[in-house]
Amino acid sequence: MNILMVYPETPVTFWSFKHALKFVLKKSSEPPLGLLTIAAMLPREWNKKLIDLNVTKLKDKDILWADYVFLSGMDVHRESFNRIVEQSRKFGKKVVAGGPMCTMDYKSIKGVDHFILNEAEITLPEFIKDLKNGNPRHVYTSESFPDISKTPIPEWQFLDIKKYASMSIQYSRGCPFNCEFCSIALLNGHKVRTKDSGRFIAELQSLFDYGWRGGVFIVDDNFIGKRSKLKEEMLPALIDWSEKHKYPFSFITEVSINLADDDELVNLMVRAGFDSAFIGIETPNDESLAECGKSQNQHRNTLESVKKLQEMGIAVSGGFIVGFDHDTPSIFEKQIQFIQNSGIVTAMVGLLNAPIGTRLFNRLKSENRITESRITGNNMDTFINFIPKMNYQKLVEGYKKIVTTIYSPKEYFERVKTFLNNYSPHGNSTGLPLIHVFAFFKAVWKLGFIERGRRFFWKLIFITIFKYPKKLSRAVTMAIYGYHFRRIADKI
Repeated sequence: MNILMVYPETPVTFWSFKHALKFVLKKSSEPPLGLLTIAAMLPREWNKKLIDLNVTKLKDKDILWADYVFLSGMDVHRESFNRIVEQSRKFGKKVVAGGPMCTMDYKSIKGVDHFILNEAEITLPEFIKDLKNGNPRHVYTSESFPDISKTPIPEWQFLDIKKYASMSIQYSRGCPFNCEFCSIALLNGHKVRTKDSGRFIAELQSLFDYGWRGGVFIVDDNFIGKRSKLKEEMLPALIDWSEKHKYPFSFITEVSINLADDDELVNLMVRAGFDSAFIGIETPNDESLAECGKSQNQHRNTLESVKKLQEMGIAVSGGFIVGFDHDTPSIFEKQIQFIQNSGIVTAMVGLLNAPIGTRLFNRLKSENRITESRITGNNMDTFINFIPKMNYQKLVEGYKKIVTTIYSPKEYFERVKTFLNNYSPHGNSTGLPLIHVFAFFKAVWKLGFIERGRRFFWKLIFITIFKYPKKLSRAVTMAIYGYHFRRIADKI
């Protein structure tokens, strides 16, 4: 059996980092971890190939080689996903698809022969068994959640790792919270399931043995969902491994803001090599937080929580949302002020959308406010799939004001300086890694002599050299990110 695994192309969005990747001569920010894991679940005697459209092109000869084309993807991949299905069917190839988009909305997707929904540890073996018996079904689904400690190690050999800016790995699935707009509870459940520390370290070792050095994104729904196990087992094991291997990886992950309440956990994460975390902050409006059920963010000084994490060595990236029912026109200025004062450099501000099946979708549907069941997956394209309480035109105008303000050169570089003043990096690195020397000189040329806002760039560089020399690499990286974010903001 010849199996062609194809990952759709991610459009140029906030999180694609496409404009920034050119500075480091990379094609994609991270690999298709799901398909790499699926590859390890397929029978060993099958022949497998992986085509990631973010780093290479899909050729007709690739499809002609295959007996089956395996696809995965998210909502943001829908357009590319559909093109791959069409191209595969043109050559009479069977298409097998799964992943978040299919699991949530497979009934709207045309041209797929077999859907492997939910978590493949359960549904994929059933499909393989039926396929060998000659009677595969159209849809495979499950309401159970698998033990991910038995999930096989991803097959890194299908990657050309030189084309990626970072690697990905997973420790847990599920989130203990239930935010109204979030589909995680539907996909992965409320009960947090983890791999045992030995399995997780084995996966890291396999990535190390394959030759990777650099950033690793731990792609959990909420990395700190099981704090006691992290503190007692996983992080001590990771610290030991990182120290023995002289810290070959730096880690970034997704957490909830209540990480700031646990000094012991933060210190362990920093010692293990974590230097960044994405946090869904959403809004400074407490009424909107109550509306969406984000209890973990309520009744706290969020600015102080962010600053504390920065001071302890965690650079915070933040997700922000406008368009809640309790948002008034004052929310736009409040968001700007919060983001600027927080020093959150990577601030993803999006319009609220209601993914199909979420509590928000069901509530809005009951109120006859849903206008379109599908969402684009790109929270920055001004599309929303429901009727907001605020006038839509005012909502979009206010949203555009936020984005164009926080990513204008003056405000952006001011925010970087605020961050550098707060941030206390772990370790003794004083300069740029060799791999980033090219990026440094390209940044100096492009951002210092060509792009708008040049004087703000030079001001940042000189202040960093004289006041924060150990943070120069971080400052240059953020300047490059800013170039990407401005390009995105300009198109809104």
